[in-house]
Amino acid sequence: MRDRFTADICVTPISAFVAVYLETYGCQMNVNDTEIAWAILQKNGYTRTKEVDEADVILLVTCSVREKAEQAIWNRLQHLKALKARRQQDRLPLRIGILGCMAERLKEEILHREKLVDIVAGPDAYRDLPRLLAVAESGQQAANVLLSLDETYADILPVQTSAGGTTAFVSIMRGCDNMCSYCIVPFTRGRERSRPIASILQEVKMLSDQGVKEVTLLGQNVNSFRDMSELIQERHNICKQLHLPAQSGSTRVLEAMRRGYTREAYLELVHHVRDSIPGVSLSSDFIAGFCGETEEDHQQTVSLLREVRYNVGFLFAYSMRQKTRAYHRLQDDVPADVKQRRLQELIAVFREEAATANEAMVGQSQLVLVEGPSKRSASELCGRNDGNIKVIFPDAEIKDAAGCEALVRAQPGDYVLVKVTSASSQTLKGVPLCRTTLACSTA
Repeated sequence: MRDRFTADICVTPISAFVAVYLETYGCQMNVNDTEIAWAILQKNGYTRTKEVDEADVILLVTCSVREKAEQAIWNRLQHLKALKARRQQDRLPLRIGILGCMAERLKEEILHREKLVDIVAGPDAYRDLPRLLAVAESGQQAANVLLSLDETYADILPVQTSAGGTTAFVSIMRGCDNMCSYCIVPFTRGRERSRPIASILQEVKMLSDQGVKEVTLLGQNVNSFRDMSELIQERHNICKQLHLPAQSGSTRVLEAMRRGYTREAYLELVHHVRDSIPGVSLSSDFIAGFCGETEEDHQQTVSLLREVRYNVGFLFAYSMRQKTRAYHRLQDDVPADVKQRRLQELIAVFREEAATANEAMVGQSQLVLVEGPSKRSASELCGRNDGNIKVIFPDAEIKDAAGCEALVRAQPGDYVLVKVTSASSQTLKGVPLCRTTLACSTA
């Protein structure tokens, strides 16, 4: 089924020497979507530019999880409006496209507001991009926001947007069936479907051949946590890090969110994971000010943060989304200033507890995968341990555990043993002891 904007148009894709500029907003899944979209366009003869002023086509890969994310796109479009006007004066047409979740949610508004956007493509319509762009080339708007029950882009190997990196994200599924009351994802990304294992393995092998040392499995639902903890125990090449999204510490609020568990069940899972995987790093998501949240509910979330003591946290004020169950059934009754006050309290408690958790690693030796120079100092290197915690250390000559007598300097992709000397809520600092390998470190 094609959209009414393009249903009766016969077009021939026009891609020779057309330069595309891609801009990504939101979650890591959107980064992966950008890589898929670019793989499709590259195969169809499009070229890529990193300079927006050189682009013939500008594509924004968007997010709809919160109102703030969508507002960022509307603001960006206002900046691009002036650029497009200048191009029209110079008779150098510029096509603008909105891709991803916001395209799925707000297609009509995007197409009709100021007639600025030429193409709209939902998360399951990236294969149609060459046709949509060809329609836009003829001067007409084009859209495809049809959600699929089976699209996983299994036969498309994403083109990494940051070539030469040591880490990569690999999508293993798309969509979600959970229907949490606050969440827009089932409405913007469709029903849950898994990518075939053979396709996942093919991509991981390709990344390994390119020098990637670490992959993160990506999706809305990627874990059976009890099975995963057993796997981490058995296989030393699986990082000791799990994302356990809590959203709230109040059983009453969790029920309103339709999360499917209680506070007590969540804590039981946390204890099981920590008993099974000593030293595991935990991350989580939290929403401040959900519908009907009382001060007592909020304090229960504060106490959960203190009890679990996460290493990494993603905390946001609640933003009601149209189409969700909360939009139709609940009242967004927590005032904005109260949401912000509660959010700041949660952030402060998270940072305090994360700093305490990280300080427990001072004096320990951590295996670090080097990512590259530190952003703050050219004389330091930055990497992450297997708990996904950032580690900073001097870029100095060190011994090689392989037995080489000559001193070496660590390079991106190397494993370095680092003794931790200080810690904050987000970062460990230390001194490098030697360059090593994953096999040697787990022997």
